[in-house]
Amino acid sequence: MVASTTHHIGILVFDGAKMLDIAGPAEVFAEANLSGGGYRISMLSADGRDVTTSIGMRVPIDDSAFTTTRYDTVLVSGGEVFPATPVRAELRDAASHLAEHSARIASICTGAFVLGAAGLLDGKRATTHWKHTAELARRHPTTVVEPDAIFVKDHTTYTSAGVSAGIDLALALLEEDLGQDLTRSVAQSLVVYMQRAGGQSQFSATLQGPGPRTPLLRLLIDQVKADPTAPYSVASLAEMARVSTRHLTRLFHEELQTTPAKYVELIRFDLAKAHLDAGHSVTLAAELAGFGTSEGLRRAFIGHLGISPLKYQRRFRTTAPSR
Repeated sequence: MVASTTHHIGILVFDGAKMLDIAGPAEVFAEANLSGGGYRISMLSADGRDVTTSIGMRVPIDDSAFTTTRYDTVLVSGGEVFPATPVRAELRDAASHLAEHSARIASICTGAFVLGAAGLLDGKRATTHWKHTAELARRHPTTVVEPDAIFVKDHTTYTSAGVSAGIDLALALLEEDLGQDLTRSVAQSLVVYMQRAGGQSQFSATLQGPGPRTPLLRLLIDQVKADPTAPYSVASLAEMARVSTRHLTRLFHEELQTTPAKYVELIRFDLAKAHLDAGHSVTLAAELAGFGTSEGLRRAFIGHLGISPLKYQRRFRTTAPSR
């Protein structure tokens, strides 16, 4: 399919924006143009000045974000700037202005914090890099944050997970515009999947964030990590802590937002991933992490990541080609 009209894309960037958040999606549309895609890309900044990316490369700016130009699509890049610092007022206002002058708006990685600051995620579903999904949810309590999503579409607002997920999102936008055949051709040319298997949790560390504040819980968790193969139950954990099962369950809910049993499984799951990363077999990883059998570990991986432990190991153990 060849585009009959020009589709104008504006990419909002700022000092410290991650280069791949800009170049990855842009390359998808540039590649589509080789087959008649009809995309025109403009680099935008809040003040119309050139910006310097995370790798020190200067990006020439075509226009200020506050012009009256109307865009078919606006992409807001991300970077380590957010959420480490608050979104600046001029960047927030730029995103708000662009949303009013575009048919659809999308964020790459932590660009979701810019959309959130502009009120564009209020009452909507969204995602961002797995490291920052909890912070996005904390800052914007009316937003339904989906931690495992590669990208999320909510009407005309789109958000994507970290860095390379911007390419996934750009392919989805391309498919909406020009169909599957051209999108498949672009994906093949860029040597990427049209749709990658599994969510972004396969890339994340399961137990993120600070540990429990209560010394009692810290001692229990250290015990489980030291001996994950022991037959832990709520009753046995409560006995170790010398508290009632009800009190222990309440502590887990208050500090870790989960149950003792589920947290023990998460500890074992992280340990199993580490053993697989170290090159151990699925059977040995299951035994060392306390799952007992490879089937038990397989069920846990399918439940948490949507892929088998063997597939996980093949993806993340080495860059060497599989034999």
